[in-house]
Amino acid sequence: MKRATVRTFAAAVAMTLAAVVAWTWPSPAQAPPEGFPRVLAALRASPGCLGVETGQTASGRQVIFAWFDNKQSLVNWYHSDVHQRAMKTVFPGQTFDRQPLPDLPDNSGPILTIVSVSFKDSPKADSITRSIASIGIELYGPLPGGVAVGGRFAPAALKVPGLREIDLTTAQGQSR
Repeated sequence: MKRATVRTFAAAVAMTLAAVVAWTWPSPAQAPPEGFPRVLAALRASPGCLGVETGQTASGRQVIFAWFDNKQSLVNWYHSDVHQRAMKTVFPGQTFDRQPLPDLPDNSGPILTIVSVSFKDSPKADSITRSIASIGIELYGPLPGGVAVGGRFAPAALKVPGLREIDLTTAQGQSR
C-alpha cells in the first residue's frame, strides 16, 4: 500500500510540474503564458529551494531540476498556494488531500527533484496546452565525492561532502 501511495504522490507532483514545464517551452512563435514566470519565481523563492534549472534533452524531453534543502522544504512547496493552484489547473476535478512522501525519512537531507515531460504534439493555434506523451518525476540525493572544474551544475548552496572544486585557470595550468 505504501508503494502505491508514493506512486500516486509522484504522479500528482509530476503532472503538476509537467504543466509548468509545458509553459516553459512554447512554440517559437508563441510567447510564454503570463503565469509561468510567476510559478518559476515562486519555486525559486520557496524557502528551502536551493536552485532551479530548466532544459531540454536531445530526445526532446522538457526538464525541470529543482534542488531542495530537505524533505520539509519539498513538502512545503507541494502545499504552497502556487503549487496547489498549478495542480488544480492541470487536474481541475482532482482532490489532493494527502501528506506527500510518507516513506521518505524526515532527515533525508538535500533532494534533487527532476521532472521530465515529453509531448505528443505542438500547441494548437488557439491554445497553449499540449498533449503529454509521458511524464516522470524522480528524487535523488547527493553522493559524496565528485569534481567540479570551473563550476558545477548544482547550486553552490548544495553542500556535497568530498566534492573537489577546482578553479578553471588552475586546471588549465594558468596563473591568475
